Amino acid sequence: MMKMVSLKFSSAVLHFVLLISLVTIHASATPPTYLSHNCKNSTSFAPYSTYASNLNLLLLSLRSYASNVKVFTDFYYATAGRKLPDVVFGIFLCRGDVSKLICQDCVVNASEEIQRRCPDKKKAVIWHEECLLHYSDQPIFNVSDTSSVNSFPGLRNASTSTTVTDNDQFELFINSMVNTLAFNAANPHYDQTKKFAVDKRTFTSSETVYGLAQCTPDLSVADCSKCFRSAIEEIRVCCNGQRSVRLLLPSCYIMYDLHMFFNAAALETPPPAPLPPPPHPGKKKISSIVIVATVVPVFTALLFVTGCYLRWRARKKYNALITQETVTNDITTTNSLQYNFRIIETATNKFSDCNMLGKGGFGQVYKGTLPNGREIAVKRLSKSSSGQGAREFKNEVVLVAKLQHRNLVRLLGFCLDGEERILVYEYVPNKSLDYFLFDPKKQGQLNWLIRCNIIEGIARGVLYLHEDSRLKIIHRDLKASNILLDEKMNPKVSDFGMAKLFGVDQTEGNTGRIVGTYGYMAPEYAMEGLYSIKSDVFSFGVLLLEILSGRRNTSFRITDCALNLIAYTWHLWNEEKALDLVNPCLRDSCHPNEFLRYIQIGLLCVQENALLRPTMSSVVLMLKSEVQSLSQPERPAFITSRYTSQQEIIAVNSCSVNEITVSDFLPR
Repeated sequence: MMKMVSLKFSSAVLHFVLLISLVTIHASATPPTYLSHNCKNSTSFAPYSTYASNLNLLLLSLRSYASNVKVFTDFYYATAGRKLPDVVFGIFLCRGDVSKLICQDCVVNASEEIQRRCPDKKKAVIWHEECLLHYSDQPIFNVSDTSSVNSFPGLRNASTSTTVTDNDQFELFINSMVNTLAFNAANPHYDQTKKFAVDKRTFTSSETVYGLAQCTPDLSVADCSKCFRSAIEEIRVCCNGQRSVRLLLPSCYIMYDLHMFFNAAALETPPPAPLPPPPHPGKKKISSIVIVATVVPVFTALLFVTGCYLRWRARKKYNALITQETVTNDITTTNSLQYNFRIIETATNKFSDCNMLGKGGFGQVYKGTLPNGREIAVKRLSKSSSGQGAREFKNEVVLVAKLQHRNLVRLLGFCLDGEERILVYEYVPNKSLDYFLFDPKKQGQLNWLIRCNIIEGIARGVLYLHEDSRLKIIHRDLKASNILLDEKMNPKVSDFGMAKLFGVDQTEGNTGRIVGTYGYMAPEYAMEGLYSIKSDVFSFGVLLLEILSGRRNTSFRITDCALNLIAYTWHLWNEEKALDLVNPCLRDSCHPNEFLRYIQIGLLCVQENALLRPTMSSVVLMLKSEVQSLSQPERPAFITSRYTSQQEIIAVNSCSVNEITVSDFLPR
């Protein structure tokens, strides 16, 4: 007991001392070193304008992210505002070698300093020794901004007695150094998230030059190199012979000095090995090393061939055994997934109607209980749903059964008996999402946190199908009834198992048979039969809007002044009335800004141009980051009526749904 008390006391004292030390260090830390700023040639904004308000929000967002205790990044970008010309785009970039604390202090200092030095400018950039901060009324992401070069000599330069010859030699020396730095920074060899490089070179016995180059990591190699070229071209103009120089652009900078101004640890990463020099022209002399290098491999090869010949007979039988074992393992895998028809029939009480969970275009789904007490969902495929032979059916089941993700319904196995084709899934107790979402009495069980969890879970599940699984799977029928909910209301994407194989290089397919559910189908698929991962993104966008509003996409009548939920949402978004979409049961639980962010993500997913829609990996990032910037959505699909007769309008507004489901996948 005494030891435990002593241990707790010592731990408490240690934590207290550590806390005091950290506070002391933080208080005594050297403030960031201001270098320069640029806001000339920029238009001005009014003090209390929308742009001014958005700029304050942007700078607050940058400060908040730099101060985030859970994550540290030396680069971040964000936007504030919804409509041009009042949208503000901003970034911060900390030097690649600085710590989180230094980065945080620098960003906070820069955000305050830039407002003081450029109080009413729509575009400004400020540089500190440790970071840069840049904002503009025009997009600056993935853009190499070389509009201005700020260059100036540092404090530690050569004396005026330096000769012209020394300056010329130093110019050649620096030219070589900065070009190497620029290449290494633009083409990072080790950390692809940082376009950052440092170097240390000796010019004379008394002068060692330390150099650093960095550009914003959102730039491509070509754009990063372009920015560095602009900086290097300035050296001859501004800095001939200067030993301490800072070349600053909005998208990159190059620095060099006679003292080590960056963290020495940054030099520890070894540069890539240089290529061997080309052979010297002229008469070649065969050295002993060449002879050894030639003879030894030949002798080794002879020994290897001899060994292979001697072991050939022994391995012949072994190879036959291995082949047989591989075949046996494949059969074992298939057999382990195959259920006896009698067991399935008994488990479902002979496919009793009272056990039926649902019915779709490919067959009926029943609840079943195996002899060991495990509950299962049994999908009994209709006899006309598949033209596959038994072998093809087994192969697809084996492939799909290997897909495992917490947000996918797991395929446990199959049953083949004559014409019977049955799929066995894990049982998910809380039915499907539409059972709760569109029922006025039950939708109250889906509070805001649950809905956010469902949205993010669906996104992660579809991302797994698109990018992270062994196969590239395009679902083609993503909808509320195909999202099942477990006992904790976690979503599981279902009905991705009935698939058709792609070719390996194929990312888009064309089909003459349109299958899926109208209202969720992307325009290029519904009208031309073209489908890709962006088709699923469109369906996800529709589903997202349904989850937020609690309304079916196809539930709108002609009296609603909109063809569907997409058109209605787009109308409200342009009128800045998107909060009218909030489901009444969510008004007290969701934050307006968060709701608007989700609406914006949904509209980005349902844009008419498939190329403009984000990938599911981007969607997941958008959903996870509250301060990540979002682009403005463009015109979505199906916002004007394509129907020419009253009969067609009635048909569209009816609640009938095509329950046909199909997925597509290709091997990775």
